[in-house]
Amino acid sequence: MDFVLKICDDLILDKVWAKLVPISAFTAVPATPQLSNTSFILPHALSSSTWLQVVSLLPHPPLPASDPLPYFSLSQSVSAWPRDYIPRQLLSLIVITLIGIHILYFLFAWISYHFIFNHEMMKHPRFLKNQVKLEIQCSIRSFPGMTMLTLPWFQAEVMGYSKLYDGLDTYGYLYLFASIPLFLVFTDYCIYWVHRWLHIPFLYKIFHKPHHKWIIPTPFASHAFHPVDGYLQSVPYHLFIFLFPLHRLVYLALFVFVNFWSILIHDSDMITGHPLEKVINGPAHHTLHHLYFTVNYGQYFTWADRLGNSYRQPESHLDPLLEVPGAGVSPAKAALGKQQ
Repeated sequence: MDFVLKICDDLILDKVWAKLVPISAFTAVPATPQLSNTSFILPHALSSSTWLQVVSLLPHPPLPASDPLPYFSLSQSVSAWPRDYIPRQLLSLIVITLIGIHILYFLFAWISYHFIFNHEMMKHPRFLKNQVKLEIQCSIRSFPGMTMLTLPWFQAEVMGYSKLYDGLDTYGYLYLFASIPLFLVFTDYCIYWVHRWLHIPFLYKIFHKPHHKWIIPTPFASHAFHPVDGYLQSVPYHLFIFLFPLHRLVYLALFVFVNFWSILIHDSDMITGHPLEKVINGPAHHTLHHLYFTVNYGQYFTWADRLGNSYRQPESHLDPLLEVPGAGVSPAKAALGKQQ
């Protein structure tokens, strides 16, 4: 997030903060001889500005110790809140995170919903009325809470407490490439246990049950969590970079990927028989999790579920599409489903 914040500061936020909290609101300005005989005056434009009057009451770090600027050279292009001022960083991070998660969610969920999700599933008897709308509303309500809970991680990262690094060869190219599967394995195992613990009855009822409202989820259900639920399952992603070195751009790419993956596995797909089915915890596995609740807690791989005795193999006769009348299921598959 420090990389994203720097890019945003360079492109737009320096200008935004210069407008919102200009240094001129806190700077006494000398008069020119033609304007006044007093030592200092406050320009009429500033004194008449309600916004600047309000801004002048805000806290700020010590201003640069220099002679006051001449009246005609006074510039509002510099903010009294520099880039390293923590209140500015926190507010910037909140805005960036909220905008970013909305863009990721609606872009990837829309793509998955229109091009991957089988819309015949919306005829399933357990598909809720207006479910897509409800999933989107739940997600939008959750984003602010998840953002605020995640904010300390982002702030610590911006302040340099993480192990993120820049140079490609800082830890060697072997580690650069090895860090990707390390990230996936570490976060997958941690999420497995966080997810499984969220199914403990008293935790499930408070935090995780809202997500299991979607028995037949669409991609828009991917972020339709209770805010605490969504946050807890994201903790391993943030924790990793405080324990292990990771290149900044690799981390950013992985962060986008995990959001995409969370959306992909919620498309209620039950395509079975592919070569990696027993290794990758894909959409079919997660569809079974929403149907049966106590299986396939993993995020990317099946190994944690196998170790925890919670793995269930996706099979064609478990396809929820079999319960949708006239959904175009092959007669042989439908007959197999009835036999089961």
